[in-house]
Amino acid sequence: MSDDPSINPARVDFVTLRLFRAVVETGSITAGAARCGLALSAASRRLSDFEAAAGTGLLVRGARGVTLTPAGHVAWQHATRLFHGFQLFSAEVGEYARGIRGHVRLWSNMSALTEFLPTMLAGFARRHPDIKVEIEEQISPDTVQALRRGIADLGVFAEGTPADGLVVERYQADQLVLVCPLDHPLAAHPALRFADCLDHDFVGLNRGSSLLAVISVAAARAGRALHPRVQVRSFDAMCQMISAGLGVGVLPLDACQGMLAARGLTAVPLSEPWARRWLMLGHLGEERLSQPALLLLRHMRECVGADAFESVGGGSAVARTARGRGDFA
Repeated sequence: MSDDPSINPARVDFVTLRLFRAVVETGSITAGAARCGLALSAASRRLSDFEAAAGTGLLVRGARGVTLTPAGHVAWQHATRLFHGFQLFSAEVGEYARGIRGHVRLWSNMSALTEFLPTMLAGFARRHPDIKVEIEEQISPDTVQALRRGIADLGVFAEGTPADGLVVERYQADQLVLVCPLDHPLAAHPALRFADCLDHDFVGLNRGSSLLAVISVAAARAGRALHPRVQVRSFDAMCQMISAGLGVGVLPLDACQGMLAARGLTAVPLSEPWARRWLMLGHLGEERLSQPALLLLRHMRECVGADAFESVGGGSAVARTARGRGDFA
């Protein structure tokens, strides 16, 4: 018997992983086998071989069906990831047979996806109709993790997000403002210090968002705690709640500007330096990008007028030339 505790990959295939997932989802070996088009005897043998390869029991078999052991729960989680990964692999390779010649995975926070990316991506699609760009909205820390793990090719996330191991470039400037109803006491001010806003109820994004983190830190620096009255999942929902009188909120100006007049809202500039932040563009390095991903990276740079970036290591970079943008560093 080998002392190596790892599972021999030659003893596990995707038919078995699919069967294992089906059995867990249905709670029955018989039903799982039927879903996968396997005879019950063949399914039972595959599951027994799977447990033997794992070196531990994964399923508890009972009169009312099967349940997972603790090890089985871990196996189910990893089987699900592997199976989904295989489906993605199959789909992307299959696109070449259908005439699609490239695939890029772009993850982005809500600010960039709302403000800058739609127009940029439309231009890229016109220039490269044979490249498919898969876009996923995620909070900034999750985007960075996806880049590190190779799940995403390119990512846009908020300045200040720890990004060790990535090449990071300034992408777009993001101006944060206080949004409030037109008849709110703060609406008459030409500009505001954030500390002057903290006596009022706040509407914010859900936990994990970089924007909520930014204003929470700003409140702490002012010696106050931020207590959002309402937390929602989108800028549009924030504006709806603010319009209903449930509080004020901090939003990117470009993301909310088109919603203000229709909802009876106004945007008041915040005077603090942190209210002018950068959205960052990250990747693992140009030498590790596919040709389609490299084409998208270059297109994104062109769209903001930046024709050269210089990596300075340690997960940061500075722009050597950036036309038409103020320096908000």
